Amino acid sequence: MIPNWLLQRSLLTPERIALSFEEEQWTFKEANDKAHILAKKLTANGVKPRSRVAIYAPSHPDIIWMMYACMHLQCEMVLLNLRLTDKELAYQIDDAAVDFILVEDLLVGKLPVNKVPSLTFNEIYTSHEEGFILANEWDDDQTMTIMYTSGTTGYPKGVRQTVGNHVSSATSSVYNMGLVEDDCWLCTMPLFHISGFSMLAKSLLHGVEIKLYPKFSVKEIVNELLAGTVTRMSVVSVTLERIISELEARNAKVSPKFLTMLAGGGPVPIDYLKRAEQLGLNVSQTYGMTETSSQTATLSSTDALRKLGSAGKALFFNQIRIDGAEKAFDQGEILIRGPHVTPGYIGRFSDKSSQENGWLHSGDIGYLDDEGYLYVVDRRSDLIISGGENIYPAEIENVLVSHDAVREAGVCGVENEKWGQVPNAFVVLKERVNVDELLAFCRGHLANYKVPHQIYIVSELPRNGSNKLLRRKLKELLNKE
Repeated sequence: MIPNWLLQRSLLTPERIALSFEEEQWTFKEANDKAHILAKKLTANGVKPRSRVAIYAPSHPDIIWMMYACMHLQCEMVLLNLRLTDKELAYQIDDAAVDFILVEDLLVGKLPVNKVPSLTFNEIYTSHEEGFILANEWDDDQTMTIMYTSGTTGYPKGVRQTVGNHVSSATSSVYNMGLVEDDCWLCTMPLFHISGFSMLAKSLLHGVEIKLYPKFSVKEIVNELLAGTVTRMSVVSVTLERIISELEARNAKVSPKFLTMLAGGGPVPIDYLKRAEQLGLNVSQTYGMTETSSQTATLSSTDALRKLGSAGKALFFNQIRIDGAEKAFDQGEILIRGPHVTPGYIGRFSDKSSQENGWLHSGDIGYLDDEGYLYVVDRRSDLIISGGENIYPAEIENVLVSHDAVREAGVCGVENEKWGQVPNAFVVLKERVNVDELLAFCRGHLANYKVPHQIYIVSELPRNGSNKLLRRKLKELLNKE
């Protein structure tokens, strides 16, 4: 059994700041009180303990209060991505077989036609209250959240994340990074994503403040980093690069109070890490996924330069091995084991086991060096096989973004009669450059078979709700050419 996070935190540090948003702040006691009242209002509207409830709302304090209310009712929360198409949204609502949909008022019109009762936030706020039995403890194996994978190969899977999964993830994280007085996470990640929700878990379990932004605004973010008002932040490669570029444009270094920039969502280009180091920006590359409730491995700050490009070692409760590897540096699929790993899926994939012989198969290719540090090479599904040679898109992307004129790069494989597949690249530029120059640059840094056959200049790359590059969408851009 695990203490009710909200009750325990409001008992331990009632007056400590839990959440900041724009000019407002709320203590942990105030957060718990709001959650308790809203749980009574949800009860009055028919939501019962252990109900499965979908939540469809942007990053705002309102969605946090609704999540916390659902925690008090021990509901299973299905967190819906705001970037879903109508078809994708309908699939997830149907697949999850939810009992209710809690929806921000302005988004009601985006919900697909279905028979599931929906409650707008305003309806909930203005509702009467009805009592319920408040649990002081939770079962560690009860499902708290359900998040859908990005569905890179076929239908998205609804991933169960238990109370114990989240506790294990947050505990391993704090063992690695530590806590300081006035710790404060700057949150620009969507709260429907594991990288965003995991910050809420850390806030309640560690007693730290969340400074919430509704969306990523590079100028405002950099202002926070310079002012020393926040200590930690989670990013992906594209948002990290924007922060670095803004700092470079201002010729500024971050405040010494800022401790950790946690970078996930795929391998970070080495060039970004080197530029960040020049700015005093401590970037810790991390590796995790929806099925592991966030982090599995993270590079400690003391190793950031010595092991440039590594995702670090497995966190305390976790284990990593490389499938088929016989020695250090052998590449293979990354396998994961630990109490943070999902017990399984729901809906269409409820019969699919999340593990084989106790290990989660990640679908990512990587290797462990001779000291046990993990290096993530690429997604197995993104691997390009050209003339029998393996080509990893991330390697080509790393080369392209190291060119002074390139801001972002994405690479995918396309069918080729002679070679089977060949790599094609898409780039977003910082300044004007012609394609021939970029191809020549690649030839100077890559084996000939890895050099893109075509490079396309585009205004933006396709990304998901957490700004992670969607290479499968690059192929759709090719079809439009």
